[in-house]
Amino acid sequence: MFVSHKYIVINLVSISVAVTLAACSESKVSQCERLIQAVNKGTGLIDKSKGNQVTTSLKLAQDLQAVTKEIKEMNLKDPKLQEFQTSFVKVFEIFNQSIAEAAKALNSTKTADSSSNVGKAAIQKARGDIDTTLTKAQTAAKQSDKLASGMNNYCKQQ
Repeated sequence: MFVSHKYIVINLVSISVAVTLAACSESKVSQCERLIQAVNKGTGLIDKSKGNQVTTSLKLAQDLQAVTKEIKEMNLKDPKLQEFQTSFVKVFEIFNQSIAEAAKALNSTKTADSSSNVGKAAIQKARGDIDTTLTKAQTAAKQSDKLASGMNNYCKQQ
């Protein structure tokens, strides 16, 4: 009888350890929710700041850098979500870089003397820089939309 109680205790301990470990591991759904929430935070910052001035753009670049870091440091276990995570980090890095470069170019137009040839050349260069960064940002936005769609589809699956 003593032996059977021993096995019952061992089985109960094993079951409780298994249940505890299962409860501690994060589900795909909760990992999806965390990643989606962070991505939405970043895209929300961009949507909120569209068309604002240089100082706002510089602040946006800093805020996006923080969101990028948050996404990068997520400890996701799901391999597919890790792929989405890496891709979103790259996209937000492009957004961040593009916004910072555009803000810098826009700021240079404010200090340029538009009545001098040197000032006109600086303004023209800044316009080109802004167009280039806008193109990069548009490409990143398309990539972000594609990633978001793929991630949403993946996260809907059980």
